[in-house]
Amino acid sequence: MNYTRKDDGPGFVGIRFCPSCNNMLYPKEDKENRALLYACRNCDFKQLADNHCVYVNKIMHEIDELTQIVADVISDPTLPRTEDHPCPKCTHREAVFFQSQSRRAEEEMRLYYVLCEFIERIS
Repeated sequence: MNYTRKDDGPGFVGIRFCPSCNNMLYPKEDKENRALLYACRNCDFKQLADNHCVYVNKIMHEIDELTQIVADVISDPTLPRTEDHPCPKCTHREAVFFQSQSRRAEEEMRLYYVLCEFIERIS
C-alpha cells in the first residue's frame, strides 16, 4: 500500500490532523508492512509515521527552593532586614529578605525571608 509521508522534524510528538477532513490522526500499526502509521478514523487517509515515538511522559523533579538558599545570606550586610515577619515556630523576629526567581521560567519572582537564627522560609 502507498502512504503519504510527512516530515515534522526529529522527535516531534504531537497531535496530527487529517488534511482531508481535519479530524485527528491516531497511531496505528500496519502489521503486513511492519510500519507505524497515523490513520484517520473518519476517512481512509493514512500517513507513515516519521518517528516511532507516539507518546512522551516528561517528569520534572522540582528542587526545594530552600536547598538553594545559602545560610550565609544571614550575614550579608547588603540585604534588607525586617522584624515584621515573626517566625511561626519560635519568637524570633529578625529576618533578611530578598527576591529570587525559581528555575522554571513560567513562575513569577518570589520573596524569601530568612530568619537570622536559622533558615526558615516565610511566604
